[in-house]
Amino acid sequence: MIDRRRLLAHGGLALAALAVPLPLRAAGAPLRLGSVKYGSLAWVIETVRALELDKKAGLEIDVIDVASNQAGPVALLANGADVIVSDWTWAMRQRALGEKLKFAPYSSALGSVVVPENSDIKDIADLKGKTLGVAGSAIDKSWILLRAYAQRALGEDIARFARPSFGAPPLLAEELRSGRIDANLNFWTHAARLTGSGFREILTVKDIMQRLGIDPVPSLVGFIWKEEYEAAHGREVATLLKVVDEANAVLATDDTAWERLRPLVKPASDGEFRSIIAAYRSGIPKPWGPAELDSARKLMAVLVEAGDAELMGHGTEFDVKLFHDAAS
Repeated sequence: MIDRRRLLAHGGLALAALAVPLPLRAAGAPLRLGSVKYGSLAWVIETVRALELDKKAGLEIDVIDVASNQAGPVALLANGADVIVSDWTWAMRQRALGEKLKFAPYSSALGSVVVPENSDIKDIADLKGKTLGVAGSAIDKSWILLRAYAQRALGEDIARFARPSFGAPPLLAEELRSGRIDANLNFWTHAARLTGSGFREILTVKDIMQRLGIDPVPSLVGFIWKEEYEAAHGREVATLLKVVDEANAVLATDDTAWERLRPLVKPASDGEFRSIIAAYRSGIPKPWGPAELDSARKLMAVLVEAGDAELMGHGTEFDVKLFHDAAS
């Protein structure tokens, strides 16, 4: 018998191959939440369950384990999950293609450029001729933003004056630790692990956005679901967002709540653990308003211009209806 969870755990490729998506869930069915097993969403769900916030709210959550951030969107589009966590830029492109998705902020935590503590690299100008590990691909948002900022600040494309090397986030973190690369632009979790164990930031993605005029910095990552799912399961969606907010309120202030999460976080040291906690807390989002929407619009414009539309797709226009908070 084919196990859908195993298909998702192996990247969701089998679901992508389905000619017809699976049917939407019937009323009263558990909310299926796609989650990378050891990602930060797993920390939130563990907190929700430990405090029984889901039971108190009358919400049944069925966690669908996926192997990577790329597998979640595949599962959502094929109706293998009801809600996932992903980037609103991806969801915006899907809306332009006719897939009516909704987005609610989950985290505004962002990555950074990290170097060894004793490195002579002080700012991005010092990256000339240096090897810069870049987490993800050449159309990763952080990389596109860094290129746009370097062009504005230095009048040069960092892709030309540095030596970028693209790869998986944990692999590049280890490459930096071993001294095989000079600097690393990495996602927030890996950057926090590095800065908590003797490395230092020279520039954060938040700094980059602000210097590009994108302020306040909007959350890039959030909960995403289909409008048609919400039409039948509006209470479940609203309750999920509510219990996540309640869990985040605990994680924002209660250090003991984090001790329960240590086996999931798997820090290499107490310093690394404290760094991850601080980074997570800094990324707990506030409700979106007109200022955040304006920032999101500016961010999309920068990404389209600097990324030559590869990331957002040709002809994609900013659609305020994507944002759940704005609509409500």
